[in-house]
Amino acid sequence: MKIAVDLRMSGKSGIGAFLDNILPTLKAGAEVVEIKPDIKPFSLKEMLFFPRDIIKKINGCDAYFSPYCNVPGRLFSRGIKVPIFTTIHDVIFLDLPLAGKLGTLARKAIYQRAINKSREIFTVSEFSKGRIQARLRCKKPIAVVYNGAPLFDGQEAAGGLEKARKTDTIIFVGNIKAHKGIKTLIPAFVKARQILQGQGAASLPRLLIVGSKENFRTSDTALDSLLESSEKSGVEFTGFVPDQKLKTLIEEARLLVQPSLYEGFGIPPLQALYAGTRAVISDIPVFKEIYGRLPVTFFKAGDADDLAQKIAAAYSDKSPFPPVERVYSYRSSAQAVLKRIEESISIKR
Repeated sequence: MKIAVDLRMSGKSGIGAFLDNILPTLKAGAEVVEIKPDIKPFSLKEMLFFPRDIIKKINGCDAYFSPYCNVPGRLFSRGIKVPIFTTIHDVIFLDLPLAGKLGTLARKAIYQRAINKSREIFTVSEFSKGRIQARLRCKKPIAVVYNGAPLFDGQEAAGGLEKARKTDTIIFVGNIKAHKGIKTLIPAFVKARQILQGQGAASLPRLLIVGSKENFRTSDTALDSLLESSEKSGVEFTGFVPDQKLKTLIEEARLLVQPSLYEGFGIPPLQALYAGTRAVISDIPVFKEIYGRLPVTFFKAGDADDLAQKIAAAYSDKSPFPPVERVYSYRSSAQAVLKRIEESISIKR
């Protein structure tokens, strides 16, 4: 099977990480034709003036796969003739008011274009599949291929890892945006420190937020005040950290907290569990789906008091961390993509 794969997002975070982590297995299971012109995804040039020679190259394959929902095209041409398979990771911009009315309409049009042009759609959870069907009334087949843990693929599950020395840190990994639950996390962390101090804890935790303080914006004056005195409250912003450093920070943390209000999958808790680090996460539906049978601690989403209690309890827990079943990996994700494409083109060719 010969598949053209859009590599333009390779090397970037988010979609790029998904692509780079499934690519080795895609190459092992099929002949991959790399498509990487210097054309910006979602641009007019991509949709209307994609180079004729590259479209010809794509049409010489059995299928075209995009790790996102962008589809190249060419005006006054049939464009891509082979079956197209795109990936919609989530529809957060339709579910939450993040981009304004015009931005939301533009994104909806992009999603709809991908659905119209694709033979099938891939997504990363049953939750996202349901939201795609509800928000876009998608009638095309949608295949769920779960994410993996990019920093730890190829390693054994946590029970087989050499144990890292734990430090007095709690870590948060993710974009500093409202739906990530930072407004719940910081007050909860401050309260958890007070609880631990009242319990006579030998040491109090520091909260490492992987990201830049300057990128954090809020209209909450109380939270602004906490951020201004973040060092006094034990909160540290790391700024950008490379993958290997992030891996070390997660391994050494006593626990990871993921207070998200919305996710399509949510990878950091998986990274933590595979590294032998406890995870305290919100009880949103997608986390219940992904982590329901893994050793995580759930708290009530948006409830800072509940989160504070769960952080204090998990931080104080000195019991041995259990071996974690390797339920998800990018290797199995890529194998699922290959299997679905092969089945689809053999059935409908």
